[in-house]
Amino acid sequence: MKKALSALIALALLSPLPSLAQNWVGTWAAAPLNWSSVVTPNLSIGSEALTVRQVVHVSLGGRKVRLALSNEFGHSPLLISDVHFQEHDSKDSIIPESDHKVTFSGKAAITIPEGEFVTSDPVDFALENSSDVDISFFVPKRPVTSMTMHPLSRETTYISSGNEVTSISLTSPTTIQHWYFLKNVQVEAPKESFAIVAVGDSITDGFASTADKNRRWTDDLATRLLASPETRHIAVLNEGISGNRLLKPDTGPALLDRLHRDTLSAPGVKYIVLLIGINDIGRTAKPHNPNDPVTIAELLEGYSQVIHRAHADGIKVIGATLTPYTHANYASHEGERMRQALNTFIRQPDNFDGVIDFDKVVRDPNHLDEILPAYNDGDHLHPNDAGYQAMADAVDLSLFR
Repeated sequence: MKKALSALIALALLSPLPSLAQNWVGTWAAAPLNWSSVVTPNLSIGSEALTVRQVVHVSLGGRKVRLALSNEFGHSPLLISDVHFQEHDSKDSIIPESDHKVTFSGKAAITIPEGEFVTSDPVDFALENSSDVDISFFVPKRPVTSMTMHPLSRETTYISSGNEVTSISLTSPTTIQHWYFLKNVQVEAPKESFAIVAVGDSITDGFASTADKNRRWTDDLATRLLASPETRHIAVLNEGISGNRLLKPDTGPALLDRLHRDTLSAPGVKYIVLLIGINDIGRTAKPHNPNDPVTIAELLEGYSQVIHRAHADGIKVIGATLTPYTHANYASHEGERMRQALNTFIRQPDNFDGVIDFDKVVRDPNHLDEILPAYNDGDHLHPNDAGYQAMADAVDLSLFR
């Protein structure tokens, strides 16, 4: 009996301990667009061999990370090599001891077919909450006719000649505020972790926030979530596109057309925060094209489609009211009537799984159709840093518990 017991104990000691359940969750994202390969009048992606070093600000940290690169809008295969994760130091400089090579099916180079994206192998990399990470890679001299990227990133990207991927600093880099070929960064996180996807237009994208300071309302929301013991397992992904619309293409595809790609299929998504419609309203009053105008009924049907499709995938949708825009360049009395009608729908119980009343937060209490001067970046449409912070502070974190 003793021998049998000893054998069982020995077997138990030799057997591997069950690992804690983990899952892959997006910690950073940017909605890809079809854009020009021109960086400056004298430089284009693919016109010569280039190093591209990009800074991204993650939300949820982890000890294993992976990266998705996108050629979803490319018209030819895209070759990228020597991809590296690096801790950000300052400007174009990295912390050299943090450098980790990223592979794709064990290889250092990847050719991404046109219209597709690829996800890297997992990398052992200590990624802290709310930290900046550099993603550096080499793009050879090869024609790029149509490029996948995210414009107006509010984060500086550094581009230099030749292969300087592992250099601490780049040699005389060209700077621009776009993200190239990046789709998302994911972390291996505890099973209870999940992502909130904020989807919308320039107000979600962080237009007019201070560059390189991560002052979008989504950044401020992530900081709040990670500071609370009850919500520190939640990541925030920003899938906003400046100029985007709900129903019609404008800057990028209409939200209804990109909903699955950018939102419903996001790694670990459990909630969507929907803030969109002001560009649909503005272009109805001042159209660029004859088919730009839309009706309130069409916009409400668009909201209902988002909710229905998300619920079909087990994802909850939090509706966010549209913020004031009187005195903006496409403002109108009819547009204000439409905005109020949409906000009435959003505020009604049971239309969404929850509501964030951004309108109430940033409007001037003495002029309810105008943004508060202290929150106005100057164009009467976009908040400044203080306005974005106020928006984040107004989010009831219990919506996500």
